Amino acid sequence: MQPAILHHQVDVDGLRDEELVALARQGGETAIRALIKRNNQRLFRVARAVVRNDSEAEDVVQEAYVRAFTRLDTFKGDALFSTWLTRIALNEALTRVRKRRLVAGLDELDTAANGGQVIMFPTSLTPPGADTELGRGQARELLEQAIDELPEIFRIVFILRDVEEMSIDEAATQLSLKPETVKTRLFRARRLMRTAIERRLSAGFAELFPFNGWRCERMADRVIERLRGQ
Repeated sequence: MQPAILHHQVDVDGLRDEELVALARQGGETAIRALIKRNNQRLFRVARAVVRNDSEAEDVVQEAYVRAFTRLDTFKGDALFSTWLTRIALNEALTRVRKRRLVAGLDELDTAANGGQVIMFPTSLTPPGADTELGRGQARELLEQAIDELPEIFRIVFILRDVEEMSIDEAATQLSLKPETVKTRLFRARRLMRTAIERRLSAGFAELFPFNGWRCERMADRVIERLRGQ
């Protein structure tokens, strides 16, 4: 059932999610927009962790919102609205990946254990300089690539726990796993992340502290000069 969007304005900044959901059930457009903005980052990160494609992740998030807001009558309030919404997005992403792999002739994914984003860095009130922004961009790219390389069963656990900062129990609920399984996979994910980052960084070690060109020549000149004075 499509929500009948109301056009009156409501001040929603201070409202809890439960209050916004109640307004959304009445077709409140402002409430719906507020809920979308509050959950956009988490849903994109979760979807991106599964599909590993920005454009498709956006499609997943959009579909999740449509499903949620046209079926608000099925939300019973037993869990947080954000948890319910995240599960819808996760299921949509996993379904897309399963279909894609079936078409490709690969084995069906394990529904309960499949799995980056974009890791957002804190921003200060003062806009960073160009060099600082470049450094952040490079670090973010390094982390995103390392996350993308994680096996799927570890990647989604890492996103939920270390990026979205869910508790072990929350992540276990989202993935229909035992908390002990989440802990084990998180440990493996962190170790794999560390290995991947170290591998990328070590490739550039040979270029650190270059002592060539004019610096090398100047050193040779200084040594020769010293030797001549012996």
